[in-house]
Amino acid sequence: MRKINKATPEIEITDPNGETIRYLEHGFPSELIRWHAHDEYELHFIAATTGKVFVGDYVGLFGPGQLVLTGPRLPHNWVSMNHPASHVGLRDMVVQFNHETIEDSISTIPEMSLLLPMLERARSGVEFIGVDPADIRRRFEKIRESTGFSRIVHFLDFINYLSQWQNYRQLSTMQIYSNTNDAMQRKINTVVEYVINNFEMPITLGETADLVGMTESHFSRFFRKATGNRFIEFVNRVRISKACSLLSETNEKVASICFQVGFNNVANFNRRFQELKGITPREYRMQTTQRLQADLKTGT
Repeated sequence: MRKINKATPEIEITDPNGETIRYLEHGFPSELIRWHAHDEYELHFIAATTGKVFVGDYVGLFGPGQLVLTGPRLPHNWVSMNHPASHVGLRDMVVQFNHETIEDSISTIPEMSLLLPMLERARSGVEFIGVDPADIRRRFEKIRESTGFSRIVHFLDFINYLSQWQNYRQLSTMQIYSNTNDAMQRKINTVVEYVINNFEMPITLGETADLVGMTESHFSRFFRKATGNRFIEFVNRVRISKACSLLSETNEKVASICFQVGFNNVANFNRRFQELKGITPREYRMQTTQRLQADLKTGT
């Protein structure tokens, strides 16, 4: 049976007062968990749950401790894969700010221009690797629990710290500037959830276009403009993301994993995997095993 999530859980937002630096947080499930884009930068800290993260044309896995900065109009979403009956009080801590805040400040405080390279990278999405989750959470809490000038001081200290962090990766291969309105974003969110819930089954362009009331040709153009992917590319990214999880967490054969994630032949699976990851599934498993063994030896 095809699975479409239609839950509409309550929203939890802290301090929506329109301050220069805005803090938000929510649990799981929440109506804030959806494919969307907006004019502000957002710094996201995942406090709980695991699942799939979508930033521009990037599809990957996330877990507690992930820290990501997204730029203006860059579509993004974190989809927790917990059991539908589970509830989490705090899943996502978010700091929101706009480009004008930084740009206007540079005219009077030239040192603020040191933030610009990081903000430019954020237009593709930036994940900060190796940060201390406990320290990051404390920094978010300081912003949450302060107001006025004190909040700005805590924010500037935090953002300056991240601008000097050397271990990061950019996520989206394209700087996608989405101008989709709320109605269009809801359609994309419907499609994203549909693919996540049904990736192991055959998914056709026609049935997905019908789901959001579009013709195939209109849907193809719309989806590529909104996400940076052709629809089949997006489906493959979701399937390969799940395959990566199975390769690193199980001993199942590559051929078995191929069919579990929705590919109908091993040759095509290997080809698509190498296109997206730059290595074969077997090489990926070998590398993840080696990294795990190295981490165990160093105690990290």
